[in-house]
Amino acid sequence: MTPFDFVLSLGLISIAAGLLGSLVGLGGGIIIVPILTLVYHIDIRLAIGASLLSVIATSSGAAVTYVRERLTNLRTGMFLEIGTTLGAISGAYLITKISDKALFVLFAVVLIYSSALLLRKSPKTELLAISNDKIANSLNLHGSYFDDNLKKEIIYKVKNTKLGLFLMYIAGLVSALLGVGSGSLKVPAMDIAMHMPIKASAATSNFMIGVTAAASAGAYFARGQINPFIAAPVAIGVLLGAIPGSRLLSHIAPKSIQRLLVVVLIIVAIEMIQRGVGL
Repeated sequence: MTPFDFVLSLGLISIAAGLLGSLVGLGGGIIIVPILTLVYHIDIRLAIGASLLSVIATSSGAAVTYVRERLTNLRTGMFLEIGTTLGAISGAYLITKISDKALFVLFAVVLIYSSALLLRKSPKTELLAISNDKIANSLNLHGSYFDDNLKKEIIYKVKNTKLGLFLMYIAGLVSALLGVGSGSLKVPAMDIAMHMPIKASAATSNFMIGVTAAASAGAYFARGQINPFIAAPVAIGVLLGAIPGSRLLSHIAPKSIQRLLVVVLIIVAIEMIQRGVGL
């Protein structure tokens, strides 16, 4: 494969990854890392470095649309970033202590766990009318948005903020270790633990993943694990895909988003397990 063919094919794949990543709130990295390692046979640490940049691109491309449509809960996102940023810094240090095979297996375990959580729970038809969470009430973390698919205003109350903050620390840790933006943990955490609707969870996750990735990307750059020849087409392609993906979210039924998310997580988990055990 010539350098031109490599850049072109990787760019096209990254567009598809950005589209899907912005739609389900995971970031394109959850697709980019397996592709770079399984298809292009690139070292997983270089793949993670490039993926972190793609996560920042996805977040940048989708965040503007989600904020304009009021899907993103800015107050909740900024509050939870305390946990994800601390986790990302911790993960950037731990990456030097973990083997490649362990990273593949860890990737798969995280995805399977997230899939199991989503499969056990159907999209909410009734949201909390009140919340006794003192932090959520004092910081006014509750929100609302107009659902174009349901043609009505969705009002929701946030709860379990302490649990959510802890889960976001784990998500930030995973983001730095795997370069996936940790949306696979953030979306279920906000949807299930904090009782936010799936669309608000996905949009808020897209807003958060860029900050989380930026917190650990500097450490990868300092160690020389971000290759511009790989990272540039990935970041550009993901950004181009994230923009139309963000516009589709408000027009799709919540159950469809949930099913798509589970399918993506399971497929990627199987691929990473095979690589981790040497198949």
